Amino acid sequence: MRRRRSTIRDHHAESALFGRRVVVALVIVVAVFGVLLGNMYQLQVTEFQSFQTRSNDNRIKVVPLAPNRGIIYDAKGRILAENRPVLSLEVIPERVQDLEATVARLAALLDISVDELERFERNRKRERRFEQVILLDQLNEHQAAIFAARQHEFPGVSIEARLVRHYPYGESLTHALGYVAKINQRDAQRLKEQGLAANYAATRTIGKLGIEGYYEEQLHGAVGYQQVEVDIHGRSIRTLAIEPPIPGQDLVLEIDIALQQKAQQILGTTRGSIVVMDPRDGAVRAMVSQPSYDPNWFAQGISVAQYRGLLDSIHSPLLNRATQGGYPPASTIKPQLAIVGLEEQTITTDTQIWDPGWFQIKGVNHRYRDWLSWGHGWVNVDTAIVESCDTFFYDLALKLGIDTISEHMVGYGFGERTGIDIGEESAAVMPSRGWKRARFNQPWYAGETVSIGIGQSYWTVTPMQLAVATAVVVNKGTRPVPRLLRSIRDAGIELPAVHEQREPVQLNNPAHWNVALSAMEDVVSGTKGTARTAFRGAPYSSGGKTGTAQVRSIAQDEEYDAEAIAEKYRDNAMYVGYAPADEPEMVIVITAENVMGGGGSVAAPMARELMDFYFKDDTAVVDNAP
Repeated sequence: MRRRRSTIRDHHAESALFGRRVVVALVIVVAVFGVLLGNMYQLQVTEFQSFQTRSNDNRIKVVPLAPNRGIIYDAKGRILAENRPVLSLEVIPERVQDLEATVARLAALLDISVDELERFERNRKRERRFEQVILLDQLNEHQAAIFAARQHEFPGVSIEARLVRHYPYGESLTHALGYVAKINQRDAQRLKEQGLAANYAATRTIGKLGIEGYYEEQLHGAVGYQQVEVDIHGRSIRTLAIEPPIPGQDLVLEIDIALQQKAQQILGTTRGSIVVMDPRDGAVRAMVSQPSYDPNWFAQGISVAQYRGLLDSIHSPLLNRATQGGYPPASTIKPQLAIVGLEEQTITTDTQIWDPGWFQIKGVNHRYRDWLSWGHGWVNVDTAIVESCDTFFYDLALKLGIDTISEHMVGYGFGERTGIDIGEESAAVMPSRGWKRARFNQPWYAGETVSIGIGQSYWTVTPMQLAVATAVVVNKGTRPVPRLLRSIRDAGIELPAVHEQREPVQLNNPAHWNVALSAMEDVVSGTKGTARTAFRGAPYSSGGKTGTAQVRSIAQDEEYDAEAIAEKYRDNAMYVGYAPADEPEMVIVITAENVMGGGGSVAAPMARELMDFYFKDDTAVVDNAP
């Protein structure tokens, strides 16, 4: 009996233990399911958005879209800079198993030059491995066909269509338009510092010089984006969304390409510059600097040999002579100097001096020669400008003094940048006592003032400064800021450029303007005017001033012989002019370097030819129109 009771107790104990174990197991199962349900809730509800985003990141690629660069037109609507579609061969290094071997095979297959291979290597080292790098800039039809037939042999290499900048008129407009070129490390750093890097995410080129550089912000536009679904290999499957880029604004310039090309033709192979500007508002109709170069070299990827040739050339084609060339102004500044003399009451219209063919400072043996060795006889301010009498202006300059001359000439724009809308501009040099002391730590000498009287010594100007200074005289005081831009086109709306002016030159006696203008008219029409031969029979009225600038000093007992000296030491021929005389609409500045002849025989005939072209029928044909 006891044994039976003991067995029953043991059975109940086991049952209770089993029950507890079941309960514990149920609790564990419920807990596990609770955890699983909690995790599922966390994953599918709480963190759904996060995982959805991460999933999208794995299958969605955001691709930046480059905006189309704005088009540049001349004043008559002719295209000066455009975008042309090209095919380029591009490589994603990360997807190429043996990059060196692949590039070697492509070079042999498509006849890729050593320069292009070197450029690819330089660009590849600057880019990340998963980004596309151009191997061949512009494929011709034959190269494109060859690669297309064998593309399956080159994973990671593809043909891409893109737009490149093209300049239809080539070297005719280089120094005005500038050019675009590849974004380099310096550009990238600058864009980063300015907070503009994102806007250039898909852009490979940027404006470097001229109009292209100055108006980069307007021309570039705004980057766009597209969301692309990709497979596990990174290949695009479909486009999910797109935010189109905003194209750059179009620019209309004041340049007349027909006049520009005519000016270039007139200069020919002569080094120098021609500027044509409207004195009324500063509109630049033509701006030529010779020699020039083809900006398409830079836009399409200039070779090392081409760039080295430009840098090493003794003719300095990279220099914009119109705005950066520093030339002695020679006699072209005599009208302004005459006005200064009249204003300072150092001379009057009746003042006369005797010119024996030379000038001498009292107590000094050195003689400063006049260009006319036997002299001009008795001359006043009018005849001194008309016949370009050096002796008269030697005397006037010495009486005025360098500081008085410098103070007045700054008002005409000398020694300052004109403010033209390109970045490449020099202030040149308007000397003074203080300038020389700061520059050389030397005193100023009276003989240097004498040479200043004929635009020599330390005085240098740019052709654009001469255009502005001539416009001040023509305008009787108003000083325009030269500009190349006429208007900006934005969404079909024409936004005109702002016409700026600097502080005008105000005379105590405004009649002094007429003294200079009357003399300048006689320079081209008077019986003894230095430009009378060049302008004989012109169907329009004009005024002007010739100049012949010495490049090398001539000793007291030495005679200048252009044929006997090296070309680089020959004189520069210069001319400034305006037309029509009564209501001028154009100012012209000619600078011809190291020529056989002076301003009257070389530069003035160039000005006459260009003025004839300007005033004839406006339907002039452009020689090299695209």
